[in-house]
Amino acid sequence: MQIVVLDGFAFEDQALDFGPLRSLGELTFYPRTPRELIAQRIGEAPIVFTNKCVIDQKVMDACPNLKFIGVFATGYNTIDVEYAAQKGIVVCNAPDYSTDAVAQHVFALILHFYNRAALHDQSVHAGDWSRCPDFFYAKAPLLELADKTIGLIGFGNIGRRVAQIARAFSMNALVYTRTPGPEPADGSLRFAPLETVLAQSDILSVHCPLTPDTRNLLSRDAFARMKPGALIINTARGPIVDEAALADALNSGKLMGAGVDVVSKEPIAPDNPLLTAKNCVITPHIAWAPLQTRQRLIGIVAENLRQFLNGTPVHQVN
Repeated sequence: MQIVVLDGFAFEDQALDFGPLRSLGELTFYPRTPRELIAQRIGEAPIVFTNKCVIDQKVMDACPNLKFIGVFATGYNTIDVEYAAQKGIVVCNAPDYSTDAVAQHVFALILHFYNRAALHDQSVHAGDWSRCPDFFYAKAPLLELADKTIGLIGFGNIGRRVAQIARAFSMNALVYTRTPGPEPADGSLRFAPLETVLAQSDILSVHCPLTPDTRNLLSRDAFARMKPGALIINTARGPIVDEAALADALNSGKLMGAGVDVVSKEPIAPDNPLLTAKNCVITPHIAWAPLQTRQRLIGIVAENLRQFLNGTPVHQVN
């Protein structure tokens, strides 16, 4: 059985093992596939895996043997899932593979601003400590997370894990979600309207999906409602944040800073206003990408295919 991976560049690390997929068929692996070659590379194969490559009606019509589309991600907006269902093509995603990794990255970005470790490391290596008359100095204010309020927009698996870690730091959590649930008796987490979360959060972390309702949810008006000196973290989807408005809020000093792992257009455009904004840390969509996380993802998508071949598909999204 032929299996085609269209865009596996994120899995080319030699430490990663594709054995779970190779054991299920004859694997053809492409690091990247331009749009005009997608149908050609799928060819007669009944199984295809994709991450960002678009598989639309035109591609499906050109590949009559296609029976299964596996996604190396949780999101599946690159696939016309409704048309796939009409064609009898099963589409499966990979949920909950990166929860721990993304939550960890959220706090890496938070601690960048609260502990200033990189700033002081650079200062020490530049000789500032050697020249200092005292045993310590601070190049910028250092802050404690204890008793701070973290606002969470969205409360899926990642949002819940961030709340758990926040509790370990003795923080309080305010959550805006469409589906509020029971609140813990100790008061460490409360559900609240968006306006309350914006107004009371010292740190605001985004964990909702990108939908028409959440596009530009964090707008100029939203930043105006926030506490002066608050911190924004976005590891969800870039377009949830109005980047020009965020840049203005940073440059004006309204916000302490922003840590973003996602932007509206990826790779980031040279004219993205966040590139020149004050106190903005940008990482290249790596929150999901620790080695263990990527190996887990390979295992999940392989198991998706195994279950499909057994006639019991799991994680089917159409």
